[in-house]
Amino acid sequence: MSDCIFCKIANGEIPSATLYEDDDFRVILDLGPASKGHSLILPKAHAANIFEMPRDLLGKAMALAGDIGEKLVKGLPCDGLNVVQNNGESAGQTVFHFHIHLIPRMKDDHAGVSWKPGTLTEEDKQAVLAIFGK
Repeated sequence: MSDCIFCKIANGEIPSATLYEDDDFRVILDLGPASKGHSLILPKAHAANIFEMPRDLLGKAMALAGDIGEKLVKGLPCDGLNVVQNNGESAGQTVFHFHIHLIPRMKDDHAGVSWKPGTLTEEDKQAVLAIFGK
């Protein structure tokens, strides 16, 4: 897409701090990081979200998250790593080009990727199981 900022970054039209690049992806440092080393995996081909991503590239994106994440954890070093992928505005997506956040974490860093656990009700369980024919 000609007006997509992440397409322009992924394809080298806009400069970035690139950590990795291949034919399908560019991995960059996030300009608004939650923590030191916060990176984004950007596919070069446009897909608005996970539902539009070709399935073979989804697998490659997750493998890449493992490879880049391992280097970040060992190199920084840090205590952990969040792998975050948002789909839709209500889920926190602000740029509508599929991307994966790699967020290095340290104990008590307050970067905050969490939620308050709820309770799975029988009604909710049955409703979701029904979607899958269960």
